[in-house]
Amino acid sequence: MNYFEECIKRISESVKYDSSQYPAKEGKPFGDGAADCLNHFLALAQSYGFETVNYDNYIGEVKFGKGKDFAVLAHLDVVPAGGGWTHEPFGGETDCAAGRIWGRGTMDDKGPAIISLICLKALKDEGFKPKRTIKLIVGCNEENGWECINYYNKHAVMPEEGFSPDADFPVIYAEKGILQLRLKFACGGFTHLSGGERANMVCDYCEVCAPRDDEKLKRYNLGYNDGKVISRGKSAHGSTPELGVNAISPMLEYLGLDDIHTLLFKDGFGLKKLCDDTGRLTLSPNVVRQDGENIFFDCDIRYPASYKMQDVLDAVSARGVGYEIIHAQAPLYNEKNCALVTTLCSVYNEVTGKEAKPVAIGGGTYARALKCGAAFGPEEDGEENTVHKADEYISFEKIKKCFEIYKLALKRLTEK
Repeated sequence: MNYFEECIKRISESVKYDSSQYPAKEGKPFGDGAADCLNHFLALAQSYGFETVNYDNYIGEVKFGKGKDFAVLAHLDVVPAGGGWTHEPFGGETDCAAGRIWGRGTMDDKGPAIISLICLKALKDEGFKPKRTIKLIVGCNEENGWECINYYNKHAVMPEEGFSPDADFPVIYAEKGILQLRLKFACGGFTHLSGGERANMVCDYCEVCAPRDDEKLKRYNLGYNDGKVISRGKSAHGSTPELGVNAISPMLEYLGLDDIHTLLFKDGFGLKKLCDDTGRLTLSPNVVRQDGENIFFDCDIRYPASYKMQDVLDAVSARGVGYEIIHAQAPLYNEKNCALVTTLCSVYNEVTGKEAKPVAIGGGTYARALKCGAAFGPEEDGEENTVHKADEYISFEKIKKCFEIYKLALKRLTEK
């Protein structure tokens, strides 16, 4: 088998399933696309000769080896496509000239999941016999609540140690805490203010029914059509709002909601002072909806690992703003010199010839579902970041590099 060609083929197939979350159906808790994508993945693993388990289309598992469990935690669900694409988001287009596969999920996280599976196949073909049971666990609700992980924990035993190929190289030793809040403000004078699709995606489109003001439209670079003011931005991952352009910000300025704009976009809560070696707190208001005289903002907050969720809630309450907690995850923190982190970092450096050090991120991965877990690739510093953005892609070069890194890491971590 040509493992590189197999990766390209299978990633392309997987991307063709729109596995963003849809209303539940009987036996399909996250809709047709997620269930079909999971079954495609497990059928592929079975064709390679691996034992698999499907936990009622919430989450799946591929097993290889015997001994103490070791986890590779990936996910097959994706955020919605959003706008601005020049390639079909669920087309799985293979562009040999550009050396890329285009589509939602190529980097986050179908590509790394498929590569990890084919690494197991390559190790098996070589006759490698791991002294631990490698469990490649693939969830279907990572982007929107982690019900898949909760279901797994109720029906199986989560391994204590492992990695998640769903962040950055060289290796992530710490992840910020995640807090998604729905903030409530009372105001009026306009109708149908709406924008954004998910709390963890920077809003790239916002509209409102409001009077036309040509001077303001020009000042804030907004459009006007059929009685609606229209704001267009650029999506990005909620943990890195600085990489996007939030369409909500100029809309609030156009509507004269300066107090709200200050709170949400100019650190009116005074939260940016929260900072440690895992980084500074970020707050990104990514969904806005109007309900009568009230406006609700779904905000994605990533707070430094040495702080507590209550520190954030106290700052919000101090400004008299009502809130509802949508989703929360405690931070992840490992010692930089623990065996897992040092092994993963040394593997990355050995393959790439670099001398990189472990890093911390604002994103949240399945690694925090483990007692000792670390996020491990696939992104690297200096690369174009298209995760949660239009025209997401994985390059052929990235596929080759990840295959080499993950294969060696799996061998090193399970050979003793």
